[in-house]
Amino acid sequence: MMFAKYGQAILTVHERKSRLLLAIRLTSKAAHGVARHLVNLFASLPQPLRQTVTFDNGTEFARHLALRSLAIQTFFCDPYAPWQKGGVENAIGRMRRFIPRKTDLATLSTRRFRRLIAAYNNTPRKCLDFSTPAETFAQVLHFECESTSRPSPG
Repeated sequence: MMFAKYGQAILTVHERKSRLLLAIRLTSKAAHGVARHLVNLFASLPQPLRQTVTFDNGTEFARHLALRSLAIQTFFCDPYAPWQKGGVENAIGRMRRFIPRKTDLATLSTRRFRRLIAAYNNTPRKCLDFSTPAETFAQVLHFECESTSRPSPG
């Protein structure tokens, strides 16, 4: 998410199955910092949940090959084709209701920022059979962890 004030941005990651939104404020759009944040974020997830990532064509994603260390395949949308990543575009549109483009991120407290992301993730969705993205992600995470764990030795 970009903002009117120069240098202010939020890195958003959208999980397709559960529609969970993860976001972090960026101090800079420099590619090495963005790649570092993405590697740290994805490293905490089980391998079956981190198989592919689709980026837009921004220069902040130039170091996308850093994700290969986690066995993540990276893809890029065609230029001027936002429908190829419609889920994250929809999520950003929903977040713009609470954090408009003209917002000065310096005035947005970390606590309020986290509450806005939590509100997004805890809003029931019709497409999820009226579950929330957080509930759906917890089920996906539990299922992936249980199905990929080693059988007990007994």
